[in-house]
Amino acid sequence: MSALDTAVREAVIAIAQQAGAAIMQVYADGFDVEHKDDLSPLTSADLAAHHVIVHGLAQLTPDLPVLSEESAQLPWDARRQWQDYWLVDPLDGTREFIKRNGEFSVNIALIRDGAPVFGVVQAPVSDVVWHAMRGDGAWRREGGREDAIITRRPPALPLRVAASRSHRDARTGELLARMGEIELVAQGSSLK
Repeated sequence: MSALDTAVREAVIAIAQQAGAAIMQVYADGFDVEHKDDLSPLTSADLAAHHVIVHGLAQLTPDLPVLSEESAQLPWDARRQWQDYWLVDPLDGTREFIKRNGEFSVNIALIRDGAPVFGVVQAPVSDVVWHAMRGDGAWRREGGREDAIITRRPPALPLRVAASRSHRDARTGELLARMGEIELVAQGSSLK
């Protein structure tokens, strides 16, 4: 895949929103929690979003492999041959989903030669979508409105630092302490 045209980007955004809708259906209906081999949690929402995304991407770009957190892990020898592939976390923030705090997301990225070239983050609770394309900028879409994300110089102090609500450990605490005066924002998933 040499270029990613607007139609493909819009289709991937729609797939992320469909996955978000599948997650919200499970959120409304209730769910059980299982644990994977690494003891991380797994719900039917993770699997529902995974199926929506994998099916949608296979229909859209049948020649590109999909590497998803919920897929059987392929050996590195096979994956290292991939020039282009989709990297997916169907439900980033499963712990936040379980806590029902709304801080979870759907993440889809196109990786080319080991680097991201296009990405989508969708917040199922609010249906806000952030998307970016290398060389084309980053955008925030909500309720039919789309705004460019513009970077700015950070204010002098305090620095605002986003840190995981569920994965903070002693090393993170030490790093935060070394930063001096900060405003800590605890948030789950890629919504940081």
